Amino acid sequence: MIETDFELLKGIANQLRIHSITATTAAGSGHPTSCCSAADVVACLFFGHMRFDAKNPHYHNNDRFILSKGHAAPLLYAAWAELGLFPTADLAKLRTLGSDLEGHPTPRLPFVDVATGSLGQGLSVGVGMALAGRLDQLDYNTFVLLGDGEIAEGAVWEAAALAGIYKLNNLIAVVDANRLGQSQATAFGHDLDVYRKRFESFGWRVEDLDGHDHEEIIEVLSGVGLGDQPLVLLAKTYKGAGVSFLQDLEGWHGKTLNADEATRAIAELQPTAKAGTGATIATPNARSAPANAVPTSYPPLTYKPGEQVATREAYGSALARIGEVDLRIVALDGDTKNSTFADKFFKKFPARFTECFIAEQNMVGVATGFGTRGKVPFASTFACFLARGYDQIRVAGISMVNLKLVGSHVGVSIGEDGPSQMALEDLAMMRAIQGATVLYPCDAVSTEKLLEQMALKKGICYLRTSRPKLPVLYANTEPFPIGGAKLLRQAAGDKATVVAAGVTLHQALKAADLLKAEGIGITVIDAYSIKPLAKDVIQAAAKKTKNIVITVEDHYAEGGLGDAVAGELSAEGVRVHKLAVRELPRSGKPDELLARYGIDAAAIVKQVKALG
Repeated sequence: MIETDFELLKGIANQLRIHSITATTAAGSGHPTSCCSAADVVACLFFGHMRFDAKNPHYHNNDRFILSKGHAAPLLYAAWAELGLFPTADLAKLRTLGSDLEGHPTPRLPFVDVATGSLGQGLSVGVGMALAGRLDQLDYNTFVLLGDGEIAEGAVWEAAALAGIYKLNNLIAVVDANRLGQSQATAFGHDLDVYRKRFESFGWRVEDLDGHDHEEIIEVLSGVGLGDQPLVLLAKTYKGAGVSFLQDLEGWHGKTLNADEATRAIAELQPTAKAGTGATIATPNARSAPANAVPTSYPPLTYKPGEQVATREAYGSALARIGEVDLRIVALDGDTKNSTFADKFFKKFPARFTECFIAEQNMVGVATGFGTRGKVPFASTFACFLARGYDQIRVAGISMVNLKLVGSHVGVSIGEDGPSQMALEDLAMMRAIQGATVLYPCDAVSTEKLLEQMALKKGICYLRTSRPKLPVLYANTEPFPIGGAKLLRQAAGDKATVVAAGVTLHQALKAADLLKAEGIGITVIDAYSIKPLAKDVIQAAAKKTKNIVITVEDHYAEGGLGDAVAGELSAEGVRVHKLAVRELPRSGKPDELLARYGIDAAAIVKQVKALG
């Protein structure tokens, strides 16, 4: 057992403070006082407790650390510089263009698993990491450092609830309770008993401590892993700790020191500061790496042409099918698994399924945590409810994480449940995520094939599934590459090119039959890949129909398929006529609603004829 050198830890903490002050002063922006309050805890964690290979931050059994209070990024960077991962001189590049030492951490850095800075998200990610460690039979612990201000966020308590339910004793939250928020004192200041009662009510083991007492911090950390509850350390700290003219004073959040102030602060800290090179870092235990190999193929499909299958049901079937050979796949759901059909995976692979209950933002965060650990997480719920977790999805995009989202019950075609259940904004929402892939299949075969593509593609992918049963159009062997489209109807003299996806693709085919009976031809394209869009396929077809394109979608007019097509082809002289839902919908039968809002076969026929 390594004997703890508390004087060394105190010295390292002060060196981390010096680095944080120096870097933020050089940058002219940042949060030095928020770094100072957590410096002692971070020094004890990195240089006195956590087990990890400092030269290999990605080692599979390293203890994990999430800086949920991402504005204290200079403190995290200082710790890794003192660990020798990069020169301490690089800290002076903080917040400069071209440096990966950004204002808030991102995975551009090898020691950062997930982007933070949008407060309240780190604990959810930590839950996912802890669950992944348990699944892979690894014994790493996941530590999440939160600010006391950020635990006003509801997502924190969604995560705390789930961690308590699943008894994640490999998850440790540390609350840096420094009393001061951005614009005023926090709601409860240093009344740690309030936080204690809240965490205890969610099934956590709670320890409160002096966050500047290194002996007490190490003593409490020695109890990590005891019992079957997650552990939270409520660390009473002071903002600006260690610097007399900053400590516990309001008005210093996000404010840097000028050169003279920095010199004064460093003069106070320098006499006891020590480099981290003198610390002995505990090594992680040797455990087998998880089985995260990519399969060479997936089991075949067995659908029959014309068979009526809802794409939401095909999603569940696909997940269970490819999960047989792809051990990377895990599934999460928001208590909708009997509607999303994720229950098919749950029944087959219960150990790889996490029920997140009705807490969608936490579900996205937990899935993100799984994604950081080499898993391929598929998280599903009604598409409209994913809007609750949009900030988590947005930050997952910044994290460049491997995350698969599946939204069911989209559009007015869900019928009688009414507008609160109808996702009519989801395509716009997901298209706006940098680097995301957005897919919208029209039958069971395309759904299953696209799910395979999602599993194989790194990054954020969104699959939009529908409630109504729809006929199988494609052969089981038909390929569906991301970025492609299917040309289903085309003949010389076609009057217009109709681009559709999902439910409205079937309406477009009906319209083609109706128009053909009147001697009018239309080209029909299944744009199953909304982002990236098969621009070349659509453009080539448009040229043969005098650049007349009609898009039809079970989505609002803003940001959906129509805007995607228009945005790609407007410079090519293509005229895009958008059929979409343009008013607040009502309850009704699916066919009635498609007709009411002008996106059924009759509406397509009318639009084609109106073009002259």
